[in-house]
Amino acid sequence: MLLGSHQARIDDKGRLKLPSQFRNLIEGQYGRDLFVTSTHPQGEYIRLYPMKVWNELGAKLTAMPSTERARLRFLQTVGYFGQVAELDNQGRVLVHPRLRASAAMEGEVEVLGQITYLDVWNAARFEAHRQSDPLTDVDLDVLARYGI
Repeated sequence: MLLGSHQARIDDKGRLKLPSQFRNLIEGQYGRDLFVTSTHPQGEYIRLYPMKVWNELGAKLTAMPSTERARLRFLQTVGYFGQVAELDNQGRVLVHPRLRASAAMEGEVEVLGQITYLDVWNAARFEAHRQSDPLTDVDLDVLARYGI
């Protein structure tokens, strides 16, 4: 499982060097192929899906009616920001310029494990997001209903 958070950097060429803890797990369990996108409508953060995970999600999307508006909007968003990429030998992955700009990806970033994928945030933006949208008692009650 991809868990925890680690700091990383986006270099001048727009490549994210994955923290070794995440890189080793992804390469060992899923291989080097990734789908790099955002599921946020304005591309506020980056989401890195190992291709195996993305393909499983794609199968679920394919099972939905093609006219389902939520499906269409989701696919438009991930398609607009997305690209298939591969980890290079140094564990770096190129982030599309459009996504780098929308997610304010320069310098220090936070890489967060989300069990089967990674979210990457501009460090300052993530702290502001965390402060403005914290985990609440209501959230904990919802999770408790699922045994979490």
